[in-house]
Amino acid sequence: MASSSSFPVLFLLLSCLALALLAKADEVHKHEFVVQETPVKRLCNEHHIITVNGQFPGPTLEVREGDTLEINVINRAQYDVTIHWHGIRQLRTPWADGPEFVTQCPIKPGESYKYRFTIKGQEGTLWWHAHSSWLRATVYGALIIRPREGKAYPFAKPSREVPVILGEWWNANPVDVIREAQRTGGAPNVSDAFTINGQPGDFLPCSQKETTAIPVKPGETALLRFINAALNHELFVSIAQHKMTVVGVDASYTKPFTTDVLMIAPGQTTDVLVTMDQPPTRYYVAARAYVSAQGVGFDNTTTSAIIEYDCGCATGFGPKIQPAVPALPAFNDTAAATAFAAGIKSPEKVKVHDHADEYLFFTVGLGLFNCEPGQLCAGPNNNTRFTASMNNVSFVFPKTDSLLHAHYYKVPGVFTTDFPAYPPVQFDYTAQNVSSALQQPVPATKLYPLRYGSVVRLVLQDTSIVTPENHPIHIHGYDFFILAQGFGNFDHEKDIKKFNLVDPPQRNTVAVPVNGWAVIQFVADNPGVWLMHCHLDVHITWGLAMAFLVEDGYGELQSLPPPPVDLPMCK
Repeated sequence: MASSSSFPVLFLLLSCLALALLAKADEVHKHEFVVQETPVKRLCNEHHIITVNGQFPGPTLEVREGDTLEINVINRAQYDVTIHWHGIRQLRTPWADGPEFVTQCPIKPGESYKYRFTIKGQEGTLWWHAHSSWLRATVYGALIIRPREGKAYPFAKPSREVPVILGEWWNANPVDVIREAQRTGGAPNVSDAFTINGQPGDFLPCSQKETTAIPVKPGETALLRFINAALNHELFVSIAQHKMTVVGVDASYTKPFTTDVLMIAPGQTTDVLVTMDQPPTRYYVAARAYVSAQGVGFDNTTTSAIIEYDCGCATGFGPKIQPAVPALPAFNDTAAATAFAAGIKSPEKVKVHDHADEYLFFTVGLGLFNCEPGQLCAGPNNNTRFTASMNNVSFVFPKTDSLLHAHYYKVPGVFTTDFPAYPPVQFDYTAQNVSSALQQPVPATKLYPLRYGSVVRLVLQDTSIVTPENHPIHIHGYDFFILAQGFGNFDHEKDIKKFNLVDPPQRNTVAVPVNGWAVIQFVADNPGVWLMHCHLDVHITWGLAMAFLVEDGYGELQSLPPPPVDLPMCK
């Protein structure tokens, strides 16, 4: 039996152990991101691209739930830049969210800004990317959030974990590509290739030697963390002769379901378990575009990586063996995209409010502006410019101040709070021929105010103006439940019967079906100004965006904190 004198010593030891565990669980990770021009060789030529720390893709950030990140971003490039931490809730840290002219003014060349935020209640795969112009074509990287120390995954621990980042490559400077499109009013030139972890793969010229390889061992199970960082394309993904079991999307766990093909929209992430149960040789991972719009140009290339079994085989094993090629859906296979989305559900029953305080209905789609008299534009009929809108409002980003800064300091004239809750004109949203009178949206900087704590149910309705299209809609600062998706015009009386109020998937980016709709729901529990936009970058450039202004609640923990001292200002 222990003596009474030993208890204080034991208590001290246990206290020290507890403190050590707490310190480990709440680690502060400090990084320096230097945004700079970097020479790289792709598709037979040398290019000068914008990178972070000279890496393409950029550094992978690895943390645990509860940890804090401090990233000092130093801009040594020739362009203004901001960094967005895609999918991070940013609870009470809205100044760190990153979208240009929304939560901050850009970081000018030669200047810096320190992003600081804590990861709360999120586990899985997210990512970070530039949120200025089209810099995110090359400025992006993975953000991996593992469970707290001592907490396990809700599935068997994989033998290895591999980030697989899908990207989009232009031989031209992407900033020049979008600037030329903005000058002419036409559609931007399509990309020249897709990439996996920065490499186009075996099917593109001068690329075979650098194709991304993923080494595995026979019989093991790997966790592949897919991220679609492409600018303007949703992507189908498949692995030759291997099944994929989806276990997470957008840093939310899912009911496991097995599939041959993924459809990942820009901004989305998908975690899959793959068991290496095939003959030990080489197998392609391949991705190609899913294109739902009709009559538009797109990148028709296929990117690839290689899963290589480490089998201890004869020395002839390796590059001499041609990898097996997977079957991918046709580029316009909407049925495959729909079937994949239908398989994603929360792992168990979740708390979903059966009512809402705010019932909103937003149309999302393209439009046309008339050209100035005497100007020849590159849009349809040579006298129009492409645009895009939500509820007939084409979003205009401010230039003299950020929305969050203007809100906090009550600066007049930067924005208004009269974004419409419903379309100003109701019409047959998915009709084949929509009146040309409905094609011209109103350019404005309108926000929609939300009371703190309100339950928001939002219908996102695609329109066929110019062309119907699947739109990946992302909300900053929030996850949401996807209650239902469908085709045609949303009909409340009929479609409410399709609502999943038991185990709907939770995401931060929803792919609104082409010629269809999605219903999402969230609680406005994060004060600030939060951008909602299409994650096809050409569409946000055209104005397919809006922002929610979530008002303060009661007390410090429900209120917007003051900005950090080094917040970049517009000059």
